[in-house]
Amino acid sequence: MGHHLTDGALVGSRASVTRRRWRAVALAGVLALGASLTAACGDSGSGGQSGSGPVAISVGSGEGIFDLPLRVAQAKGYFDKQGLKVTFVSTNASTGPAALESGSVHFLNSSPTGFLSALAKGVPQVAVAADGLGNPLGIVVSKKFADAHELTAATPVEEAAKALDGSIGGASSANTKAQASNFLKARGVDPAKVKWVSLPSPAANKAALNSGQIDWFITGQPTPLSIEQAGEGLVVADSKRVPEWSGEQAGYGELIVARKDYLDKNPEVAKKFVAAVQEATAYMGAHLDDDELLNLASKEMKGIPVPVLEASLQQAGWPASAAMDDATWKKTLDFVNGLGVLPKVMTVTPNDWTNTYVPSGGGA
Repeated sequence: MGHHLTDGALVGSRASVTRRRWRAVALAGVLALGASLTAACGDSGSGGQSGSGPVAISVGSGEGIFDLPLRVAQAKGYFDKQGLKVTFVSTNASTGPAALESGSVHFLNSSPTGFLSALAKGVPQVAVAADGLGNPLGIVVSKKFADAHELTAATPVEEAAKALDGSIGGASSANTKAQASNFLKARGVDPAKVKWVSLPSPAANKAALNSGQIDWFITGQPTPLSIEQAGEGLVVADSKRVPEWSGEQAGYGELIVARKDYLDKNPEVAKKFVAAVQEATAYMGAHLDDDELLNLASKEMKGIPVPVLEASLQQAGWPASAAMDDATWKKTLDFVNGLGVLPKVMTVTPNDWTNTYVPSGGGA
């Protein structure tokens, strides 16, 4: 394309035609080169296999304690070791499924409720790994409310529940509201007597608590423990004190979810991603009391005090293997269906979850 032929014999229209021909040849060469480069590199920008260099994928996650394994995998170099370049996209219970379905993210860190809700709507998602166990919720009351009802850290959850009768409660999702309602009903309190305020996020709940708009709210850790640490409220119920929120009883936990068509096209990418996450959860489970993990968690979840992170990590289980099983799914289904937040009673089949991408032998 950089050469221009001249010849005294080429004049007038013949010279013009020759120049046009050479431009066409050069343009065709550039287009052919671009096409060959695209074919060599693969569709790495959309999470596909790459001929050389790391595979770029995007992952939807939030700011809860269950999102920490993904950050650990990034910080510890587990994704790099698998040849993956991961970009995190901030998602929540409402935006995550839509982001996965649209292809904005290739993998999603999802609650079982979110996953089952997507299945109920006919969205073809598949759970490929478990990266957390249990239900690390916390109910936090304002300092003013705690003082008025003489609540302390030693108050039994049954007494704390009775204090919430007729109060103003906050929830940022139908899921957490249903779990708070079940918590109250199990302890003889009618949730219909609670004045519920729907707020868009845990941060909005915190602001409403501090302003006196609500007396208490329920959300996942570490937000409740952070409020308690700051002296702005008191955690009166958590998964350590509420049996139905434990992994042993609820099943529940956190799942890695992907679209079925993506998995069909990129099985090796899925295996590498799950392997990295499994290595992270195994590391976390084996190092809960180690300063290295706490310091790493503090860097990844900026603004959360180390004592809060340490306590939050103890509220959940971190599996050595990302594999799922029928028994845990049965508990999870019983728990989620019992919340009454899904459009229908759900079941799962082998088409909905798989251990195909989980490495054998557990994590490191």
